[in-house]
Amino acid sequence: MKFQVNRDAFNEAVSFVVRVLPQRIPMPILNGILIEADANALRLSVFDYEVSAQVEIVAKVEKAGRVLVSGRLLSEITAKLPNAPIELSLEGNKVLLTCGASKFNLLTMPVEEYPNLPELPATSITISGEDFAKAVHQIVPAVAKNDHVMTLNGMLFEVLEKSVSLLGTDRHRMAVKEVPWSGTSDLVGYVSVVPTRTLTEVAKTFGHQGELTLAINNDENRGLIAFKANNRTITSLLIKGRYPDVKEHLPSEEIPEFAIVNTQDLIDSTRRVSLVLDKQPALKYSFDDSQVVLEASESAQASESVSTEMNGKEIVVMLKPQFLIDGLTACHSEFVKIAFTNNENPHKPGPVLISSHGAKDKTDSYQYLLQPNLLR
Repeated sequence: MKFQVNRDAFNEAVSFVVRVLPQRIPMPILNGILIEADANALRLSVFDYEVSAQVEIVAKVEKAGRVLVSGRLLSEITAKLPNAPIELSLEGNKVLLTCGASKFNLLTMPVEEYPNLPELPATSITISGEDFAKAVHQIVPAVAKNDHVMTLNGMLFEVLEKSVSLLGTDRHRMAVKEVPWSGTSDLVGYVSVVPTRTLTEVAKTFGHQGELTLAINNDENRGLIAFKANNRTITSLLIKGRYPDVKEHLPSEEIPEFAIVNTQDLIDSTRRVSLVLDKQPALKYSFDDSQVVLEASESAQASESVSTEMNGKEIVVMLKPQFLIDGLTACHSEFVKIAFTNNENPHKPGPVLISSHGAKDKTDSYQYLLQPNLLR
């Protein structure tokens, strides 16, 4: 194998596939990058039996072939190479990499022992990469971290008739967002749980790639989801198990009691008042006709008010400050609507529903449901 390739293109390709792999892999061979040269194309791939990534770039191939080298080492080398074309050739059990005055001899790994990459599912839909990335970033804060219920560590992915729904929860809060899709597909009604780490990497990689193709293998044993845009592909096995039926907690109709408040003003006030809290308990939020008063009563006290427009009776709720800030930040609008659901227990108010208000994007479907603490 022997080829020449642009340094920046090669470095970008190596960086992309290396990012997809987890930091700790039990089998050393899975730390490798598979490099395949064929005609005038160069393919770089990684796979750890759970997640795979592949990228194809243009190269001047003198001799076709394939080789497996350490991914981390190759990434460190390519990031520091001088501004010159890269030439890479296989000589025995070593790879010779030359770039300007720099030369490296890298040991190869047994390519015949490397697993075959998963085949991409045939059934797919197309969505906006930017819209999908935005939805993922909005949902991530609400997703559980290292929960013993494995499905809660991922996002619920559901293909609706005209949109893809993403949902995440950690039992204390829930976030949901829909992204329109196009094309013809048999995937309507398909429900799965996708690892959050995979979706975060997809958002980072494909957020500015225009159209993003999602392909899904609806396998009863363990399905596969693939994301592809331009010359890059990421696949991931889905999380087994049934996702808790939390969507039923979302109100099915308009909530009559709500407050409209400036998003950034409420974020700033919450951050200031919560400074006196010892261990991040809840803040007291008292909503009336013209304002919401924030109060903290610990070893030190603090209070502040923010102007609001209220529809309905006065109400008091106890909310965890960081949980509230997460929901407000994800709204991406100057004003937010905080709606108050009913609850028969006067000492335990129902969840508050946060959504954008007056946003430029009239189709914004983001909803953030937060369970208040008990009043005290």
